[in-house]
Amino acid sequence: ITCPGVQLKDKQELYLGVFVLGQYKKTECVPAVFPLFFQEKLVFEKEFANIIDPGDLVKLLEFDTAVLELIQLIPPVGKVLATYEENTRDFLFPDPKLTHGRRGLEREILMKRSLSFT
Repeated sequence: ITCPGVQLKDKQELYLGVFVLGQYKKTECVPAVFPLFFQEKLVFEKEFANIIDPGDLVKLLEFDTAVLELIQLIPPVGKVLATYEENTRDFLFPDPKLTHGRRGLEREILMKRSLSFT
């Protein structure tokens, strides 16, 4: 995660919280220095037992929301610095972009800063 020209005044560690398919997982904490590097995989599995038609699955994913939050461990519960929300279908299967890079391995998203992240 990059944030050019920004230094965090609070030095507590940060993590990325991810909510997808009704499941919440978070990364390990990293030092509060940009750029932030999260070197791990988060695996989300879900079985759709009553879905037969792939089109029905697409519709279901369009109504679900994927949420990413950049959280700093500021007591008592942590402070959300930035968020990203998108329907789960577009998050998991983004449209091809006109940029180079290997599809699926590298993604660029723009997180929205929270009001408390000045």
